Amino acid sequence: MNVADSQRVASALEGLNYQPTKKAEDADVIVLNTCVVRQSAEDSAVGRISSLKNIKRVRPGTVINVMGCLVGIKGTSDLEEQFPYVDVFSPPSDPGPLMAFLTQEEDKAWQQEATSRRFAFMDGELTLPKADRSQLVSAFVPVVLGCSHACTYCIIPYRRGIERSRLVDDVLNEVRSLVSQGVKEITLLGQIVDRYGLDLPKKSSLPELLRLVHDIDGLERIRFLTSHPNWFSTDLMDAVASLPKAMPHIEVPHQAGDDQVLKNMKREYTLDQYRQLVGEIRERIPGVSVATDVIVGFPGETREQFQGSYDLLKELKLDVAHLARYSVRPGTVAARKIEDDVSEDEKWSRFRLLEELQEGIAAEINQKYLGEKVEILFEGKKKNRWRGRTPNNKLVFVESDQNLLGKTRLVKITWTGPWSMQGSLPPGEEILIPKLG
Repeated sequence: MNVADSQRVASALEGLNYQPTKKAEDADVIVLNTCVVRQSAEDSAVGRISSLKNIKRVRPGTVINVMGCLVGIKGTSDLEEQFPYVDVFSPPSDPGPLMAFLTQEEDKAWQQEATSRRFAFMDGELTLPKADRSQLVSAFVPVVLGCSHACTYCIIPYRRGIERSRLVDDVLNEVRSLVSQGVKEITLLGQIVDRYGLDLPKKSSLPELLRLVHDIDGLERIRFLTSHPNWFSTDLMDAVASLPKAMPHIEVPHQAGDDQVLKNMKREYTLDQYRQLVGEIRERIPGVSVATDVIVGFPGETREQFQGSYDLLKELKLDVAHLARYSVRPGTVAARKIEDDVSEDEKWSRFRLLEELQEGIAAEINQKYLGEKVEILFEGKKKNRWRGRTPNNKLVFVESDQNLLGKTRLVKITWTGPWSMQGSLPPGEEILIPKLG
């Protein structure tokens, strides 16, 4: 979400004739887009803001803008007191305050529009920053802003506000504009993306949106994240299975392997329900890969309850597991009502156990691709190797003198590891995968 927000700010700044620079010390405007989903992220953001104080001292005319979840949707008086040298504080997904400051038109165009339609800049067509045009293969498109679910550990609803779906036409217009600038793959984003459209005056749904996006000429791949077990419907599964452009990769976190811990987290499903969901996803979507998130050391989690998380991962053998150690987020229900009683050493111990387990599972899954030919959409180069992904989101590297940017090729897998694979272009098979209409 922050990547998408940052692209919009960069585009808006280019509209005011600003150009990017690689060094903050050389910039006339510095925008720091912040994340606070974990304490380490917030600490990093605060540290980075503090480091900008010297730039402001040396170059007082430099405009410093802090935006994103650190600012949140409420007042900024505490931040203004803590960082008096910051010129502008912007809520998540809202470049309006910065644009108003730079144009000195607080009572005119940008300020009026930001007041009347806070997220007006997301009303459709998006011009990418110049550096990304014809170079960006895969782009993020927010479709649900904020969240109203409020898991007890999560700060996002308090910082990004209540759940708000973008209008269908605005999403479609944005995707069309991205495709016209060379984008081949889009990922629809939402804190709970499956809930898309439920709050719109004219009700819609994620499956309906997928079908409409699928009809856009020039678009080759569609992904979406993040899903929630409670709202991942069979209609959504069938849409992914039936739409050729919808990629068979699902991110649906379970967060813990014990029913009581899940209840304390306010996840509102049981382990058996999650097992059934994963089984149905695998049954209905051919070749699907499934990713999850797991939090270790949630307050009150015993070693026996953690063992449930370990056993569930071992049982389900999911393709990817994003692991996190619980950290207290002030303002959340867990921070107010539940003592953080699992030590850091214990959290790290549990984290490493899951990490080692998942590494073995991922290596075993990926090894099955050895010698197989798979479709890869190439996104760019890294250390002189082309980087791309399979339909089910496996990362593949290929050495080639060809310009593969934005191309889809058949690649023979020659090496596999837990986190990535390597492949080669088969001789005589330098063919494009036919584009879907």
